[in-house]
Amino acid sequence: MKQFIRYTILCVGYILGSQSLLYAETPTDSIDTIPTDSIIAKKDTTVKKLNIFQKVLKYFDDSNAPRPDKKFDFGIIGGPHYSSTTKLGIGLAASGTYRLRRDSITQLSNVSLYGDATTTGFLLIGVKGNNIFPKNKFRIDYDFYLYTFPSDFWGIGYENGNNNANKSSYDRLETILRIDWLARLHKDLYGGISTGFNWVKGSDFTKIELLEGEAREVISTSIGATLVYDSRDFITNAAKGVYIKVNQRFFPKFLGNKKAFTRTDFIFDYYHRLWEGAILAFDLHGEFNYGDVPWNMLAALGGSARMRGYYEGRYRDKNLIETQIELRQHIWRRNGIAVWVGAGNVFPSFSGFKWGHTLPNYGIGYRWEFKNRVNVRLDYGFGKKGQSGFLFNINEAF
Repeated sequence: MKQFIRYTILCVGYILGSQSLLYAETPTDSIDTIPTDSIIAKKDTTVKKLNIFQKVLKYFDDSNAPRPDKKFDFGIIGGPHYSSTTKLGIGLAASGTYRLRRDSITQLSNVSLYGDATTTGFLLIGVKGNNIFPKNKFRIDYDFYLYTFPSDFWGIGYENGNNNANKSSYDRLETILRIDWLARLHKDLYGGISTGFNWVKGSDFTKIELLEGEAREVISTSIGATLVYDSRDFITNAAKGVYIKVNQRFFPKFLGNKKAFTRTDFIFDYYHRLWEGAILAFDLHGEFNYGDVPWNMLAALGGSARMRGYYEGRYRDKNLIETQIELRQHIWRRNGIAVWVGAGNVFPSFSGFKWGHTLPNYGIGYRWEFKNRVNVRLDYGFGKKGQSGFLFNINEAF
């Protein structure tokens, strides 16, 4: 917590200081006695003499200015971060918004490029986004990333994950691709095909017995159907609306899977304005796997979007239910905060669900509007067994 406070103060101080410099008025002496052309000339000279620090400040100050004339509004930001999972690192995120055709009906499409490198040897590069076609008739939602990571493994099931003595290490190399191809069925209702590919290779397990005889290298290819109801006013930072997604994916052997299984994924999100600058966001997520599920494709609790602060994958099993409620409050200019509470539970089957295995989650975060309605977020989450994590990311968690 102390590390989070120190780092957040540093980041907030830097951003606020930058804004103070950018918004500060330049004093003038006896403007009435100076010819207009002299003032213009002096201003032009000042612009030309901006140093690198002033240029950076100007870039961030202009980054969220509305650009109705710009077909593709793009910006880049990066900086240091720390988490209990990956330790100290440097992250880079680039975000862009655009429309394939200029009209007042089509919602803005978005794309984010992201990369990360940390002192533990964690390396990540990826791209994700939502491509909205004219008049919202079609959309493509996608996420692709590749990473390598000296990871930890506790085994499968709640009991193994809850046992600190099970903590072991292994090296993980993974590629993930998910694409939803959707067509508008009626107003805010969309339906279509879901495709996915996952390749993972684990090596140098210190406690190989926790893998329970599973193959270390696994390829999983899926196809399925997706139904989406989406009335959000802005995909990456909604202030109002509802988002419901039901995704049924199949992993048959004829697609190259060594083991056949199926997955049902459900998301329900709700957004509501409470008072000026305040948004209440609610998220409910369920993942249910059936059949012979590989170890890497089990439902894993934790990450940057849900159950923030937990080591991703410490608790894993066939099924997962998790929920969170978050209050987002704008504070001043481009600055805001967020607080949340949540809970999650992993279980082998519905008959094996135990309320006592429910894991708590809560946290606090800082928000800075990098671009118009595109936030950079710094979150610090807490969980059971003293778990905590500091996260740097772009766009809201949900």
